Amino acid sequence: MHATKQRLILAGLGLMLARGYNAVGVQDVLSATGVPKGSFYHHFASKEDFALHVIDGYQANVHALLHATLTNRKRAPLDRIRDFFDGVRAAYAAEGYLGCFLGALGQELSGASEVFRHKIEGCLAQISGGIGCCLDEARTTGDIAASTDTTGMADLLVNAWEGAALRSRLARNSHPFDPVLDFYFTAMTKH
Repeated sequence: MHATKQRLILAGLGLMLARGYNAVGVQDVLSATGVPKGSFYHHFASKEDFALHVIDGYQANVHALLHATLTNRKRAPLDRIRDFFDGVRAAYAAEGYLGCFLGALGQELSGASEVFRHKIEGCLAQISGGIGCCLDEARTTGDIAASTDTTGMADLLVNAWEGAALRSRLARNSHPFDPVLDFYFTAMTKH
């Protein structure tokens, strides 16, 4: 990826995570990066196009973490899932507990834009899918009940995590995460 484009995307992610899509203008991104307006429009057709690229950049980081944690066969499947969420929590801490970018953007834009609604829902579905694969493995190894609806339970965890991420953003700390994970994994392993 071109260095200027990457710099714009990173700045956009930080600004939109802190302030939201509607409160960030192209000029804010240009000011934060020192990139001229013409360069912005060389890489992006519009603010919406830019934001979609920012989502892709964010999701690429999530995918890297998913791959690094969920495919680590040296760890038990449920431990890999917890490792993923521990990595996400560490990223949130580094960002100042501003919550999940996908969740925040989804709350802001899902009622106003079908493009963003579909894009964000697709990203969250990919996360659930990765977790579901680990749950399938945990079901096969007997770590969870054979009757477990792994797709439903993966969705449940992502949904609960997104709620905890919102509470974390409000509290500006990590306290909401542990009870969600502890409850989930305790419930999953009782069979």
